[in-house]
Amino acid sequence: MEYSREALIEQVSGQMPDKRWKHTLGVMASSVELAHRYGADPARAETAAILHDVAKYWPVERMREVIEQNGLSAELLRYDKQLWHAEVGAYVAGHDYGIRDAEVLDAIRYHTSGRENMTLLDKIVCLADYIEPGRDFPGVNEIRRLAESSLEEGLVAGFDSTISLLLAKRRIVFPLTVLARNDLVRTLEDKQ
Repeated sequence: MEYSREALIEQVSGQMPDKRWKHTLGVMASSVELAHRYGADPARAETAAILHDVAKYWPVERMREVIEQNGLSAELLRYDKQLWHAEVGAYVAGHDYGIRDAEVLDAIRYHTSGRENMTLLDKIVCLADYIEPGRDFPGVNEIRRLAESSLEEGLVAGFDSTISLLLAKRRIVFPLTVLARNDLVRTLEDKQ
């Protein structure tokens, strides 16, 4: 059974601190705004946004168990634990909350890393996560400005920001993020 919007909000908001729920509300609003701007279904964008961080505050071992016991991407376990919640969140959205829309599930799954050949919904939720009003990091206003006219330009700037930060901290960069960024750059080059 798929939950109603109100039931999803009640369930998900109870699984995270108030500060993270405020972030989720910002992602919801930004996703709906971007969906209207770029011709996507606002309700589907909002559903993905409600659930995008559903597993964010789960204990690491619980996320590991969900990944291992349900045949999810085991490769993910070799990378930063901050990436795990997206894969687990997509699983939970389908398994626990009855979401059957594959595009909504993928938008949840790839909101942190991106992927090659991102769908319109993938792009919207990923970019909304970067630009929601509560975000405050160097370069966020430029990403917001770019998002006003191009999902791809906004995402490239967002991924560049993430990759630069990881490089500066001498952290491992998840390969899918590099592939997503390069695919978007190719898309932009092809449009010229």
